[in-house]
Amino acid sequence: MNKMEIVTTIGMGYIGLPTAALIANSGMRVHGVDVNPKVVEAVNEGRIIIVEPDLDVLVKRVVEDGYLSAHLQPVEADVYTIAVPTPFKGNHEPDISYVLAAGNAVIPLLKAGDLFIIESTSPVGTTGKVRDLIYSKRPDLEGTIFIAYCPERVLPGNIIYELEHNDRVIGGINEESTERACEFFQKFVTGELHRTNSKTAEMCKLVENSSRDVQIAFANELSIICDKAGIDVWELIELANRHPRVTILTPGCGVGGHCIAVDPYFIVSEYPLESQIIGKAREINNYKAFWCVEKIKNASLQFQLKHGYEPKIALMGMAFKPNIDDLRESPAKYIAQKVIGSEQNGILLVEPNIDSHPEFELSDYKNAFDAADMVVYLVAHREFYSLPKSKNKLVLDFCGVTNKQTEDLEAVRVESAVKRSVNK
Repeated sequence: MNKMEIVTTIGMGYIGLPTAALIANSGMRVHGVDVNPKVVEAVNEGRIIIVEPDLDVLVKRVVEDGYLSAHLQPVEADVYTIAVPTPFKGNHEPDISYVLAAGNAVIPLLKAGDLFIIESTSPVGTTGKVRDLIYSKRPDLEGTIFIAYCPERVLPGNIIYELEHNDRVIGGINEESTERACEFFQKFVTGELHRTNSKTAEMCKLVENSSRDVQIAFANELSIICDKAGIDVWELIELANRHPRVTILTPGCGVGGHCIAVDPYFIVSEYPLESQIIGKAREINNYKAFWCVEKIKNASLQFQLKHGYEPKIALMGMAFKPNIDDLRESPAKYIAQKVIGSEQNGILLVEPNIDSHPEFELSDYKNAFDAADMVVYLVAHREFYSLPKSKNKLVLDFCGVTNKQTEDLEAVRVESAVKRSVNK
């Protein structure tokens, strides 16, 4: 059986790069592949162009030690991992063309004994389609290579730690592939490896995020109901969660990111009649962002009628979740676009985790808060908790910044510091 000494990872994004760096840190030689020359150049210089705690230090070290390099084209290896996007096409239909293209790119390089792993979030049956694609072009490889699916389970902002310590679900096209993939992941993952088949592993990833989406939808729907009923939703949730068997999540301005806001559609598109709750949850969470836009516009109009001039509005946060720079599928970004419209006059947009944006002018969060007549909290970034609870401003809080207690904030800071020290 071939050794697993050289790995080619296709896709150097939010998952591919941390995964490649972690594999390289275990002593395997990794060739990262990306279509973006800027990404390749940055990695080869030991730099990163995304925000992720501790990733910069890890990448710099493994590049300098010669275990990680980046390329525009795949390099022959013993193991191939695929971490490319799976976007939408048409009416929220999953597009696996990037996965198939990655498979096509390495087909000429494959040899007997190689291991091929898909990590990209994919609709059920994708691994089988890639297997069929490989065998159709290389029938000589049938029964001689190992093919498996193993989705990531990570939280942006803590990816390095979770890639190493979280349990993994691994499903091969046969038992031999599953075992071979487990042998590979055991080299750099300390979490438990759970064996299954490729279809179950694919569905597991989709179900995990769909479950979260449904739970968040309940909280978001509750926030809309409470607003109409004149009830403080934050107090209500705190009281309800005192029940030993009730855990209501925190509402927000919607759901974003390339997992929870996307993965449920992979199920709905394939099983539209059967996925009633999953589909409705997506509708609710999408509607919440629209609802927030209407609340902001109505509050601005009321301010103008009362004071005789349009308020200067600070929109606080653009990322899809707190303390990261990732704007993919972000409801906060959608809200900002709808509120700003064609001109940004009178609106201060804040995102402390990025330096610039091609579409908007960004403001410092303290300056924006001081200058604004109306402060709208869209994302609960840690910086915002230090801002005063001013009674002289109109505040719309869609993420609970003004409802958190000081001890809660301190607990978050301590937990974050502990995790960073563990990663180092």
